[in-house]
Amino acid sequence: MAQAIFSEKGFYIENPEVDYEYALKDAPFQTLYEQSFSTESVETDVSIAYLINVAQEFVSALKNDGEIEVTRTFRFPSETVYQQLMNKAPFVTGYEFITVQWLKDVHQELAAIFSEELSHLQSSVSEYIQSKNRSLIVAGRVYFHLVESKQEGFPFAFLATYATKYKDKVSHMPLKNALAEFNDSSEMLSLLSAVGRVANESVFISQLVESGELFSPLRFNENEAYQFLKETPLYEEQGVICRIPDFWKKERKTTIKVTIGDTKPSSIGIEALLEGKPEIYLGEERYSKAEIEDLLHQNEGLAFLKGKWVEINHEKLQQLLTTYDTKENSEWTLFDALRQQQLSDAEENDSLIETTNGQWLQTVFQQMITPTQIKQEQPAKSFQASLRPYQLVGYNWLNFMQEQTFGALLADDMGLGKTVQILALLDSLRQENKRALLVIPASLLENWKKEAARFAPHLQIQILHGKNTFVQDVEADLFITTYGMVARMEALKEEQFDLLILDEAQAIKNPGTKQTKSIKALQANAKIAMTGTPIENRLSDLWSVFDFLNSGLLGSKAEFAKQIKKGTDYGALRQMISPFILRRLKTDRRIISDLPEKNEQKEYVSLSKKQIALYKGLQRDIEKSMAETEGIQRKGLVLAAISKFKQICNHPDQYLGNQEFKPKLSGKFEALQSICETIRDKHEQVLIFTQFKEMCEPLNVFLAEVFGQSGLVLHGGVPVKKRGELVDQFNDPDTYTPYMVLSIKAGGVGLNLTAANHVIHFDRWWNPAVENQATDRAFRIGQEKNVFVYKFVTSGTIEEKIDELLTEKTQLSNDLITETSGENWLTEMSNDDLRNLFTLEVNDK
Repeated sequence: MAQAIFSEKGFYIENPEVDYEYALKDAPFQTLYEQSFSTESVETDVSIAYLINVAQEFVSALKNDGEIEVTRTFRFPSETVYQQLMNKAPFVTGYEFITVQWLKDVHQELAAIFSEELSHLQSSVSEYIQSKNRSLIVAGRVYFHLVESKQEGFPFAFLATYATKYKDKVSHMPLKNALAEFNDSSEMLSLLSAVGRVANESVFISQLVESGELFSPLRFNENEAYQFLKETPLYEEQGVICRIPDFWKKERKTTIKVTIGDTKPSSIGIEALLEGKPEIYLGEERYSKAEIEDLLHQNEGLAFLKGKWVEINHEKLQQLLTTYDTKENSEWTLFDALRQQQLSDAEENDSLIETTNGQWLQTVFQQMITPTQIKQEQPAKSFQASLRPYQLVGYNWLNFMQEQTFGALLADDMGLGKTVQILALLDSLRQENKRALLVIPASLLENWKKEAARFAPHLQIQILHGKNTFVQDVEADLFITTYGMVARMEALKEEQFDLLILDEAQAIKNPGTKQTKSIKALQANAKIAMTGTPIENRLSDLWSVFDFLNSGLLGSKAEFAKQIKKGTDYGALRQMISPFILRRLKTDRRIISDLPEKNEQKEYVSLSKKQIALYKGLQRDIEKSMAETEGIQRKGLVLAAISKFKQICNHPDQYLGNQEFKPKLSGKFEALQSICETIRDKHEQVLIFTQFKEMCEPLNVFLAEVFGQSGLVLHGGVPVKKRGELVDQFNDPDTYTPYMVLSIKAGGVGLNLTAANHVIHFDRWWNPAVENQATDRAFRIGQEKNVFVYKFVTSGTIEEKIDELLTEKTQLSNDLITETSGENWLTEMSNDDLRNLFTLEVNDK
């Protein structure tokens, strides 16, 4: 299905299906401009519908500008309009790029088209707009002004004006001046056309027109002013712009304002009971219940009370009293406060209740939404890493959230170090004797073990996987298990943990699966979910994650689905969930300035049972053969053995020569899927390097399923001329090509692939210079993004052992490892060293 992908510099259309979508892809702003004048709804993706909405707001600003006939220039609407448009932005790929300036840039592009078209026409702006759509009513040049007056008996003054050019500036003159300015009756009729439409709908204005009073300044009593104010929407609908007193625009609303959480409750948490103090407001002034009851005995209309004009509407006042009585002695939870704020912010809301955060609650909310306001404590001294400034903020926010027992979503962009922030928190909780449970995909087990050992070596960890499922009577700070194991461990649901953490939380996006239900049955005082893609474009997924974190916050599944169906106010939804989400982006300049341009990390993966069996069998065969060979024959045997071990680490079928390549039989395939799903959801691009030509096509087939579309393959068998075409196709900004699989020899040098900002070394070429050359296909001049490099290492195998040798740089000199030596240096090792190198060190229970 076609969708709009938003980026820092604009948008582009992916997967167009119909003529309109193709046109929007090929000529985005011109097509959007033409569509903006249409009032007919278009069946399309929510992302494209949003773009049309933004464009229609441009036309709305054109047709509601009473000065445009004089200036013939687009005038940007108010900041409030742009803020409302930001709030309406749907949860789609790149929505975080939509800012006030982004929206203004879109309008500027449309304004340039408008200016160009108008420069070739002699017609009025009104005629031009109506040539696009006859049903559009364009604001005339006439304005109705109503202001407060101090004249006794006539507290309001009225004047009709019109916009005209005076000394090269737009001025507003009394309407009577038009009688002298326009000698041509047709010009006068054109000027008064909007007034004529109003007179046809309003008896009040019709009388002023017929008597000629409309052309003179008038005095209004409160009844006349009330009649005028009630009809202003009708006047503006017909093209007359009204300037009215602030009290009617801002202070007319009658509300019950409830101040929630002035003081800290006896217990904290999402369901803690907070005191609520209801008060009655007419506009900005507070009234007692007795005062409202007195107003019910006065006539309807305008009344001057407490130094301000207010509207007396018996029906509204009676509703106020009824609502006040129901809330007078009520208690509220944090849920109640957040959900009521969502209602209050919804555009269509007519609720009389408006909540205000009390002093304590306001402080808590402010710290949740602005984590830098939380006191910034350093991690425990036992933690073996220096956190970057934004990571330190994240660590303290996570600590604050678990102390409050609030569910928290750590949604930092891919590569910003979510794991290290969580480990800093876990190391801190260890000193408070708190127990945590971490649930992760099986493919990440080795990675978490390695990272924990590196950064938090004092953490006592118990892995709950395979046959090891003991929880009771086990002394551990952190229990780690997998999503698949939770569903099989009934005893786990009887345990009470201090903290429950989900990594790759999109694993519970489907609330109906057994896996998701099992996760939600776990018990913990506080919960954290981690994901680099916080459920963009799938609001039902968002509901499932928040149902885990803070059940009930978004209502039931049916309630949420109903809300989505009728049209979601995304701004109100964001306001409700934003206190519970921490998300930093690579594109944020404050983050970029603190990140290296090239961020490298190792991804540790484990062998499947089939890989373990093949590995051990090969190990036995090689040991026997080495004892019987020497010299050149031994050297060839070692190199062949290394290649076979690496094949097994990649996938059993590569070693066996099969073509099936089931993902679950390879830890690398599972890790590749996890990383690439995030890259897919971020709509970014990736290069995958392998030293084996025969692995290129299996990887291509697998990745096409992950991304939902095919990518490109480049190896030594691809003709040189064809390689250039593949590079151009991959870098083409108008076509999204998600991935390219390359053999490291054919694709490691000479290519410019800067469209990608992710590089994955699926298997290792044990020569840093060669690997760096491959990485530099993306990390080179012309790259505008930070590049993230992932190097797969299979735990306990030859891959991990040689990686450690290269990292230590103590047993090998840089001179020994040259660009041309490949893996030959390994053949110089003794039989004992090779035996240690080939021995598999893994728990295969």
